[in-house]
Amino acid sequence: QVQLVESGGGLVQAGGPLTLSCVAPGRKLSRLTMAWFRQALGKEREFVAANRWSDLFTTCADSVKGRCTISRDNAKNTVTLQMNNLKPEDTGVYYCAGDLFGPGSRDPSAYASWGQGTQVTVSS
Repeated sequence: QVQLVESGGGLVQAGGPLTLSCVAPGRKLSRLTMAWFRQALGKEREFVAANRWSDLFTTCADSVKGRCTISRDNAKNTVTLQMNNLKPEDTGVYYCAGDLFGPGSRDPSAYASWGQGTQVTVSS
């Protein structure tokens, strides 16, 4: 498991942008597929986006497609999630996750490394 630390959450106005960062202190991310998940109050954790370690293929959930960009900087051991045109339904705790040599699964159970999460609240 790799320690992951998220930052960048907070209160955001609907229609505005969001940037979340995830860093792995002292560890390399180059062999990890990295993903973002989110969990709204009373709901299950859901996939948001993933960036595959092998070919840097990226994918976003249908609920955020067109508003989502996930990128990584392996030299800085950092993964970034950018979203725009935020909606109140984007509110939740956002988690960074890592899967060693992972294929880019959308199932949270495939990821062994997790951050503690960062709250994002979108106000209408």
